[in-house]
Amino acid sequence: MLHSKNNNDMFTTKEEKKAAEEISNSSNVIGKGTVIEGNIETFGNIRIEGRINGNIKSKSKIALGNSSHVDGNITAQNVDIEGTVKGKIEISEVLVLKATAVVHGDISTGKLVVEPGAVFNGTCKMGAAIKDIKSADNGATTHAYRSEAV
Repeated sequence: MLHSKNNNDMFTTKEEKKAAEEISNSSNVIGKGTVIEGNIETFGNIRIEGRINGNIKSKSKIALGNSSHVDGNITAQNVDIEGTVKGKIEISEVLVLKATAVVHGDISTGKLVVEPGAVFNGTCKMGAAIKDIKSADNGATTHAYRSEAV
């Protein structure tokens, strides 16, 4: 193992920024027929076609396909839902409920788009106050909601 005399030599700000950018641009796919028991947390985008029994958290976008089924809470920047969700949904920017979406739970989002045919049972709050989303790995914090003047 190599050790540097000066810890500041290990990474430059530019390298750290590039690594963080690569992580946030990554994409994940949970295929149809896949069942996951447990929570999912990612900095990048994720598309889900299978079943998740647990919470999902993303610093980017979550796309729930037509065959998706989520029993748990969802926290993200943007979400498109075509499948079924049973749980609380907290979105900092835009939530889109496609025509085939079925949501049973409360929604808190910056903006909401509901296509004809979508089903939503719960309460909805828009333009929510600032709430921090913390990553489990490193305690890093990003603002998930911004307060907006009405």
